[in-house]
Amino acid sequence: MDCFYAAIEERENPELRGKPVGVGGSSRRGVLTTANYEARRFGCRSAMPVFKALEACPHLVLVPVRFDLYRSESARIRAIFGRFTEKIEPLSLDEAYLDVSHLNSSAAAIAREVRAQIHEETRLTASAGIAPNKLLAKIASDWNKPNGQHEVRPQDIASFMHGLPVGKLWGIGPKMRAKLAALNIHTCGDLQQFSKIELARRFGSWGLELHQLSRGEDVREVRTERVRKSLSSEKTFSENVVTLPSLRPVMHAMLEGVRESLGRKHSDRAIRSLVVKLKFADFSRTTAERSHPSLEPTIYDQLLEEAWHRGENKPVRLLGVGVRFRDPEEKQQLDLF
Repeated sequence: MDCFYAAIEERENPELRGKPVGVGGSSRRGVLTTANYEARRFGCRSAMPVFKALEACPHLVLVPVRFDLYRSESARIRAIFGRFTEKIEPLSLDEAYLDVSHLNSSAAAIAREVRAQIHEETRLTASAGIAPNKLLAKIASDWNKPNGQHEVRPQDIASFMHGLPVGKLWGIGPKMRAKLAALNIHTCGDLQQFSKIELARRFGSWGLELHQLSRGEDVREVRTERVRKSLSSEKTFSENVVTLPSLRPVMHAMLEGVRESLGRKHSDRAIRSLVVKLKFADFSRTTAERSHPSLEPTIYDQLLEEAWHRGENKPVRLLGVGVRFRDPEEKQQLDLF
């Protein structure tokens, strides 16, 4: 979907159309959940602190998040997907993979019809990527935004990948781009000049994956059920917290919420580890984690202290607590032994 949350807000309030809109962040200390295309022209983007977004775009219109509305619209769109295929892998409220390889119609024609029905029934626009695998479909979905689609046919993969910037590959962020640039690698074509052995020597197992990704190879199937890997709760403070003791009661209150969610939604999942995350006033962050099979407040106290000292007593703007789950297959193996 194109700027999903912002597009819904513009549909609900036509006076927002044509204006730069950011969704999320009830105060300058919050973060944007998304920004529409007008706001993106000024450099606003999702996960950007609100105060930075306002510096980049002083006339940005901030709209509070309404997740119930977004979930409702997502369900309507998911129902439209279901008219065409049962093989649907949701990535988020506004994005999903659809496997239509078993249908007689061309994938491009199906994508056009899906997008048309979404617009007719929700007055929202969607963009699509059509390709033989998930990696290429994901990249192609950004090619013709907003309200467009792009197809990468099997015979086009080699030429498509050759000039593709390496930053388009999943898992390559700014630090990895810098490492690759130091080797004069800027495109997937540049990356293809390195052998598996050379990439493995430089980057380990990730190098072997880069060898495949740079050629547009991806064997992952569309999975209709995605296993949740973690459960967490976060709180951004209206004022920075400057002492460790002040964080403890807040954390314990948040843990009760995590405990309630575990019992209500994930009682069948085994816990692998406990996690505490802190984001400091300078926006640096750290995560402390320890293996343990259940929520234990004393361990969370220890993790909080560990994370606090890593920050060298810097004021804290965000606190996060949660758990990571064991993989269901791993749990099954453990049960067998």
